[in-house]
Amino acid sequence: MNAATVCDFEATRIDGTPLRLADCRGKVLLIVNTASACGFTPQFSGLQQLHDAYAERGLVVLGFPCNQFGAQDPGSNTEIGAFCQKNYGVTFGMMEKIDVNGNTAHPLFQWLKSQAPGVLGSEGIKWNFTKFLVARDGVSVKRYGSMDKPAALVADIEHALAGQ
Repeated sequence: MNAATVCDFEATRIDGTPLRLADCRGKVLLIVNTASACGFTPQFSGLQQLHDAYAERGLVVLGFPCNQFGAQDPGSNTEIGAFCQKNYGVTFGMMEKIDVNGNTAHPLFQWLKSQAPGVLGSEGIKWNFTKFLVARDGVSVKRYGSMDKPAALVADIEHALAGQ
């Protein structure tokens, strides 16, 4: 993995269209592995609130559905997208379903985990709704666990948006 910044990656939107993260250069990214049938699923509301409050200032929220934890997102990309829109009014970027751990982990998540290891230096993601905040420089990454509600990230988001 020779990536230097988050801008070195590509992903696929939930509708199948490509997203070059280089198109997000200079923005603050909040990247989250999501699930539709998890105890943390209501965090979609908080993520949407962050998107609504900070998108104009440069925050990009990206949700990556993942079925690796308790098989809590078994649906198709179309079903997941419809669920998020209908139940939580999600308008932020939802991406295609991926793996975040193991040999089939998406390269973006491999990089994020290496940049911001978890507790005791572990890289593996423990559960749904692990969050990564990437600064405008595309390099500085901070990790938050599933228990960290989106509202708890506001101070760090404000700090990142201010370029600090």
